[in-house]
Amino acid sequence: MKIGVIDSGIMGNGIAQVIATSGHEVVLVDVNDEVLNKAKQSMTRSLEKLAQKKQEIQVDEVFRRVEFTTDKNLIRDADLVIEAIVERIEPKRALFKELGELCDEKTILASNTSSLAITDIVTEVKRRDRVCGMHFFNPVPLMNLVEITGTEETSNETLAKAEEIVASINKESIRVKDTPLFVVNRLVVPLICEAITLVDEGTATVEDVDKGMKLGANHPIGPLSLADMIGLDTMLNIAEALYVKTQDSKYRVPELLKRKVEAGELGRKSGKGFYQYS
Repeated sequence: MKIGVIDSGIMGNGIAQVIATSGHEVVLVDVNDEVLNKAKQSMTRSLEKLAQKKQEIQVDEVFRRVEFTTDKNLIRDADLVIEAIVERIEPKRALFKELGELCDEKTILASNTSSLAITDIVTEVKRRDRVCGMHFFNPVPLMNLVEITGTEETSNETLAKAEEIVASINKESIRVKDTPLFVVNRLVVPLICEAITLVDEGTATVEDVDKGMKLGANHPIGPLSLADMIGLDTMLNIAEALYVKTQDSKYRVPELLKRKVEAGELGRKSGKGFYQYS
């Protein structure tokens, strides 16, 4: 199967890696060679770490199945295209319009959105029976779940094919309604936002909030460490999208989160978030 992935950032890179590791051909598309070279380096490090634990992973063999390119025409005949670009509605909507005109009739168009309704993204796509949401979780090579969703016009055949592809890359899926944040983030985002508010209020330190959730709720990672892993800019986009969509005060966006993003403290990817990274 030939699968296209748009954007070679953390999520797109991880999705491409998992798909190629499972034996599918992948075309990873981004805007320029510089970001694609960084993606190659990141994927190499990830695969080498996994290869130390899983002898069946052959790094060179996986890379033979990945094409890094700036040319979207190379995904024209793909069986599936997954977009993983910035979590904002207008760029996603524009990209889906472009993909709808570019790709073959057979191609399923999927969004990795974690917060936006698929219905809102695909307003300008003509063949909406072939669009769906496939939300992977970070870090993609380690997280086993994919949330699958569709609009009222998405065919059962498309959703079934998406489930089949998820199974073929050794992951589990759940079907969810096309609502903002779907299931997992609908639960996780308010938790993270409340954790941020606790720190801002001075109720507890960053370290103690995380320790409390790990030891008191048996979470494998604290909410603030998780926020740093996701990216605080991504967290802000997700939280704001949910609040705008629902206007529910329980989804209020913490001021401390806004301040950190404004200061460029985005988490692991910038070297500093709620924690410092070397």
